[in-house]
Amino acid sequence: MPDAAAPVIFSTHALHPAAVAALDGAGKLKIATALDPATLIAESRDAAAIIVRANLPETIFRDAPALRAAVRHGAGLDMIPMEAATAAGVLVANVPAVNARSVAEHVFFVTMALLRRFRMMDRDLRTAGWLAGRAHAEHTNELSGRRIGIVGYGAVGRQVHAIAAQGFGLEVAVNSRSRPEDLGEAAFLDVDALVAQSDVVVLCCPLTPETRGLIDARRIGLMKPGALIVNVARGPVIVDDALVAALRQGRIGGAALDVFATQPLPPDHPYFSFDNVIVTPHMAGITEESMMRMGTGAVAEVVRILRGDLPVNLRNPEVLPAYRARFG
Repeated sequence: MPDAAAPVIFSTHALHPAAVAALDGAGKLKIATALDPATLIAESRDAAAIIVRANLPETIFRDAPALRAAVRHGAGLDMIPMEAATAAGVLVANVPAVNARSVAEHVFFVTMALLRRFRMMDRDLRTAGWLAGRAHAEHTNELSGRRIGIVGYGAVGRQVHAIAAQGFGLEVAVNSRSRPEDLGEAAFLDVDALVAQSDVVVLCCPLTPETRGLIDARRIGLMKPGALIVNVARGPVIVDDALVAALRQGRIGGAALDVFATQPLPPDHPYFSFDNVIVTPHMAGITEESMMRMGTGAVAEVVRILRGDLPVNLRNPEVLPAYRARFG
């Protein structure tokens, strides 16, 4: 039976069994019963650490005297109010890169599904028969010979590059905040040139003030008529109204969208109405394998913090004076 005095480790979601096993003896695991702000605040009040897979309200840090850390179950930090955590003397950590392969494989899964008209073929085969499904074949396209443009060159961007170049022999163009040293034969282009010259534009950049609204009507207007957009970054990187208008006008070949400005995506959203749009529910990085890696990685950081050490992937080092004043 767990020790009543053991620290509480609060998680917004259930963890992979391997992660639960790795917590054995470190503390008492408590799973949120709901994800609304009031529930998260009330149920985490006695926590020593929070494992984060949902948006945390800023006020979660105000009345949490035992709280040492908020650890992201994954890489993106937009779910954690960083300034509020830092002001409260709470460490913020994450588990970078562990789902990069899952996301990159998703990019090629949806890209080829668009090029081969999978949604239309599958639907018509099931509803109208063999010949109706097969009729789409002559209008499909190969991935071979195309240029893929990657916006954002972190762990996901590098994995997309590796698969594109080494697995499919594609020409690759890259854009990032600074020129990477490991581009190989890939071209380094500004965003305008990249979207104009690429057959597939893959968005895997962080959401920042500079990337919010990055793909707007002007940049979509620069794209090739048959080009595809794949968004595995964050929804607000794309201006939705501009993309919907381009799809209605047949200005681009299609889109595969895993992230949205509003999540869950409303069921009446125009994206659902297009045959050449693949919509997925923010799951590009979720596989059995990545959930194990993210869960065990987050737990390892929690255990490290609870034994008095700093996390390997500390994301707000400026918090250290306030954190040490609280916990020594």
